[in-house]
Amino acid sequence: MKTARVAFAGAIHSATPHAQGLQLADGRVLTEDQVVWLPPLTEPGTIIALGLNYADHAKELAKELSSKASDEPLVFLKGPGSLIGHRGLTRRPTDATFMHYECELAVVIGRRTRRVQAADALAHVAGYTVCNDYAVRDYLENWYRPNLRVKNRDGGTVLGPWLVSADEVPDPQALSLRTLVNGQRVQQGHTSDMIHGVAALIEYLSDFMTLQPGDVILTGTPEGTVNCQAGDQIVCEIDGIGQLLNTLY
Repeated sequence: MKTARVAFAGAIHSATPHAQGLQLADGRVLTEDQVVWLPPLTEPGTIIALGLNYADHAKELAKELSSKASDEPLVFLKGPGSLIGHRGLTRRPTDATFMHYECELAVVIGRRTRRVQAADALAHVAGYTVCNDYAVRDYLENWYRPNLRVKNRDGGTVLGPWLVSADEVPDPQALSLRTLVNGQRVQQGHTSDMIHGVAALIEYLSDFMTLQPGDVILTGTPEGTVNCQAGDQIVCEIDGIGQLLNTLY
């Protein structure tokens, strides 16, 4: 099942896909541009992000890396203020010389998870959505440890449009993902190329922290990041999950 959260006519509604756009829980059918799209989670919890989780992307940044990568996942946290929804606007800082998208599979935890084994980990997932996790390279302290100003910017993490229930995604490592800037494909990847897959990440994280319903794991991006400018329209797509639209201003 695919669900979304939208604002319309002064209220927040649950919605599902419709041939004409989306259908509210009360039956009204609307086009995508008639509503304000919100992140598809009622109450987002801790946002856990992965860096350099695709080998090709790590190789892409090899010249800039200031220290050797660890065998452990590179993990950092983000606050809920960083989240915006589908068709939202993200500000490009006026002093930025290189700002890029990051198309990522986002994993939403469905129940309390503590010290779960990888073999059982996917049973703790509520669903999946698309993420575009922007980065401003100018603000990086170094390429291996992203700092707060790069990865916790207001409106810099776009989620949506749909939360796809886990039963509709039998294998999260079997999904193609891509990014288009102004209609031109600039990034192409596949979740099978993750260094640490979804189940392994849940096992790793739940060994030292309790994951709660609504927690989100952003699983990293493949190679193919290019500089974007104000006015650019960015679409991140993941097969079976959705197409996430965002515009820089």
